[in-house]
Amino acid sequence: MQGKKDISRFNFYPMKRLLSFILIVAMSISTPLLCHSQEELKPFKLAVAQMRVVGGALDTNLEHAREMIEEAAKQGAQIVLLPETMDLGWTDPSARFLAQPVPRGKSAQLLSSLAKKYQIYICSGLTELEGETVYNSAVLIDPTGKVILLHRKINELDIGHAYYALGQSLQVVHTDLGTIGIMICADATTGNREILRTLAYMGADVILSPSSWAVSADHNNIEKPYGDLWRDAYKPVAKDFRVWIASCSNVGWMTGGPWEGAKAIGCSMVIGPGGKEILNAPYGDNADTIFYVDINPEPRPGQGTTWHDYWKKQESAILY
Repeated sequence: MQGKKDISRFNFYPMKRLLSFILIVAMSISTPLLCHSQEELKPFKLAVAQMRVVGGALDTNLEHAREMIEEAAKQGAQIVLLPETMDLGWTDPSARFLAQPVPRGKSAQLLSSLAKKYQIYICSGLTELEGETVYNSAVLIDPTGKVILLHRKINELDIGHAYYALGQSLQVVHTDLGTIGIMICADATTGNREILRTLAYMGADVILSPSSWAVSADHNNIEKPYGDLWRDAYKPVAKDFRVWIASCSNVGWMTGGPWEGAKAIGCSMVIGPGGKEILNAPYGDNADTIFYVDINPEPRPGQGTTWHDYWKKQESAILY
């Protein structure tokens, strides 16, 4: 019949391909990007073991760490976080002759045995000896007792250079509790938070930071409350990348090295996704205790260059 087309003979294939393409693009815009197996992320209990560390007292410190780990395990902690150089104390002169290899040394072996015994993860700062070189290091040990991540501090303070060589790499590791990254104390305070941000770019859901925060003997915490240096470092990264950041400091008087006479004062801190302060532990050289935080890792809304798209959308949402 004239004036009418026979649609049974019309080729719809190119149009089908176009519609499929439009659908894929629309889904990519509207659906958050989930990295690795984030749909399977589960909450866990973190123990922040704000322990007293005695400079150079290896056996005393290891025994106290054992006590705190055992107590945390009994309370259901799945990860126990301990301070920087938990074994000997930061910049204690004993680092030159008491540093231990990892994982074969006394300190790492004890932590490995406890992780295996209690089926937990342990993250701790250690004074590491490799060959003739000493590092300010941190380990993450899994429930089988294996060291699955070894980090060496990169942004060491100038007064630490006489004691520790500098690290040269960053790592994250995938676990059943999410992807975990490690840094140590001042690693967080580079000019633009490069180390923190790099760990987040690498996919960390949780960043753990063994630390040693100290002040002069006459510091008045009422007049000059401690902690803003770390809040200013942690909060913007936690907000930008929707990542958890947990830092554990030791307590006690420093009895040797360049900080002799200073006091480590705890104030351990946990910042949640969005930059919310979840834990601000007590200040003081006697504030030796364990704090527990329920960590609920979030699906990460970006990876690689897609973070920039995410941040643009966040900025637009704030403007409008």
